Parts: sequence; structure tokens; C-alpha cells
Amino acid sequence: MLLRYNFRVYPTPGQQVALARAFGCARVVYNDGLRLRQQAREAGLPYVTDAELSKALTEAKRTPERAWLGEVSSVALQQALADLNIAYRNFFGSATGKRRGARVAPPRFRSRKDNRQAIRFTKNARFAVTAGGKLRLPKIGDLDVRWSRELPSGPSSVTVIRDAAGRYFASFVVAVEDQPLPSVDSEVGIDLGLSTFAVLSDGKTVASPKFLRRAERRLRKAQQGLSRKQKGSANRAKARIEVAKAHARVADTRRDWAHKHSTRIIRDNQAVYVEDLCVQGLARTRLAKSVHDAGWAMFIRMVEEKAARYGRRFSRVDRWFPSTRLCSVCGVVGDKKPLHVREWTCACGVVHDRDLNAAKNILAAGRAERLNACGGAVSPAA
Repeated sequence: MLLRYNFRVYPTPGQQVALARAFGCARVVYNDGLRLRQQAREAGLPYVTDAELSKALTEAKRTPERAWLGEVSSVALQQALADLNIAYRNFFGSATGKRRGARVAPPRFRSRKDNRQAIRFTKNARFAVTAGGKLRLPKIGDLDVRWSRELPSGPSSVTVIRDAAGRYFASFVVAVEDQPLPSVDSEVGIDLGLSTFAVLSDGKTVASPKFLRRAERRLRKAQQGLSRKQKGSANRAKARIEVAKAHARVADTRRDWAHKHSTRIIRDNQAVYVEDLCVQGLARTRLAKSVHDAGWAMFIRMVEEKAARYGRRFSRVDRWFPSTRLCSVCGVVGDKKPLHVREWTCACGVVHDRDLNAAKNILAAGRAERLNACGGAVSPAA
């Protein structure tokens, strides 16, 4: 299994200039390759192959207009072309129906005003981690890295990223072996919500942190300060950094919180079942802000990835499964329940908590799928 290990790096002012030069050169190479393919398509010429793009890059370095491309590592430039090739493959696969998921748009030009800039180095670039803990990159130098943990194996590539807040990160791709956890007897179904982030079928609840809501005042003040600055001024650039830092703080806190809770759930349960929510559809409703703040999709993805890594079972229950209306005791499907109805009484006389009943039904549906119920009743018999 391949994993990414991200670490904060602190380049010197000279190294920041070298990284900015590398970002710009990689962006120019990407845009040149995209322009060649677009021009060939408009002229009715055959598709420009990957080898032809690589040859065009080598010839461009010999011209006076692109001679400055030789000031950066050639591996970073070749990886920019590799990114362009991947973008085209994803677009073609989506257009022909071979690629699952949302439709992918054709590649578009990169801008120097993009908030995120990145370059990638592979093994043939001869990057290395020195004995002193520095990250040595060709034609850039030794970067100071804040190591929060050791790498489990030698990295196959490293990506240097500059985010919207002006922070620099080194993202290492390493190969790790699966680490199965000791088997446990418990299984759990999870019902996700807004007022309470998650209700587990065993009765435990996870309170909703609402990181964005709690930071709204600070974000509003930062955004107001940005709107008052004159466009193009140095103070406006500083204010934009402050806004980006405020949003990055919220995103980092949410990500850290999701990692901790997903790890705990995977460690304590042998199987985890969740409802296959349509987050994109919910994000188009009046609850969009709260849905984005909750981060359901990120949390579910973390649970699924950690289940695969630690030898746990993960399954999604069909989003059309009536988990809220179905009585977890007698199996009768009731009427639709508005969101303000938090408790309801079934015809069998059992009083249900809305979320806990849904979590129990999700657990039963997940178990039925795992045991191959073959059309059998999902809920237990009356």
C-alpha cells in the first residue's frame, strides 16, 4: 500500500526564490504541452504523443526564449508533462465511460495566480534525506524539515507544495505493509448527522465540532480587512494571506479531528457500516454550509482507507434504504419523518430515537449484505 507522509518545511529566502522558479518552469512546461495538443486538434493533426511532448521540451531548452528552463531540475519538468498526460487520460476515460465517478473536464491552463503550486521529484532526481534530517533537492538545496514521525520506508517520490497561506510542505510517497489489528467481536453501524456528527449503533455519540461555525467571527473580520484594502497593494496581499491562514487553520483542525475519531472507530470495531450519503446533493440545499463544515465525505473516506489498511471490514448501505423510517424491532416501515422529529413511536409500541434507530438499521443492513441474505429480511424478526 502506498501512503503519503506530509511534513512542514521551512525554506530560506534564497530557497524560496529557487522554489518559485521551479514552480514557474513546471507551470510553463505544462501549459506549453497543453497548447501543442490543442493546436494539433484545431488543425486536424494527429494527437501529440507523450514522447513528442518530451522531445519538444528538450528542443525548447535549446532556444533563447526557453533557455531558462535549464535552471531547474529536468525531472520536475518531466513530471509536469506526466501530470498533463494523466489529466488527458482521466478526461478521455470519463468521456468514453471507462472512468467511474463524476465527469472530468478537459485539462486547462495553469495560472501563476493559483493558490497552490507544486513540483514533484522522483528517484531519478536523486533527492535525499541527509543524515542531519534535511531534504536535499536538486538545484534547490537542503530544506529544513519538521519531522513529526519517521518514514516507514524509503520514499519513491516527494512533492513540494506551497499552499494558499504561503506554507511549504514536503509530501513523501512511501510503501507500507498492511498492519492487521487483533480481531474484536464488535461491529457498528454509523448514522451521520448535523446536530450530532455521528450516532453509533451501540449507543455512543460523537458531538459535532462545527469548526467553521466556531471560527466564523475570526474569518469575518479577516475577510472584512481584506475587502477594505486597495487592489494590487502590498497590504491587500498581506490581508489575503491572513484570510488563507484562517481558513487553513479550520481545515487542519477538522482533518486532525477526523483522523483521530476514524482511527478510534476502526480500532474498536471489526466491521463498520455507514450510509452512502449523496453529499454533493445535500451541499446544494439550504444546509450547504453545515454539510461542508461537517466533512462527512472526508470522514467516510478515512474510515474506508483505514479499514483496508488494518484488516477491518467496511461497507456502504444503499442511500435509498429507509433507515430512519424502519423500526429496528418489528421491521415495519413507517411514514416519512421530518427533520424536526427526533423521536417517534412505532405501531408495536416501541419509542425510537431517530438517529439511534437509523444506526441500528444500518448495522443490520450491512450485516445482511455481508452474510449474503439473498433477499431475506434485513431487520430482525418480530
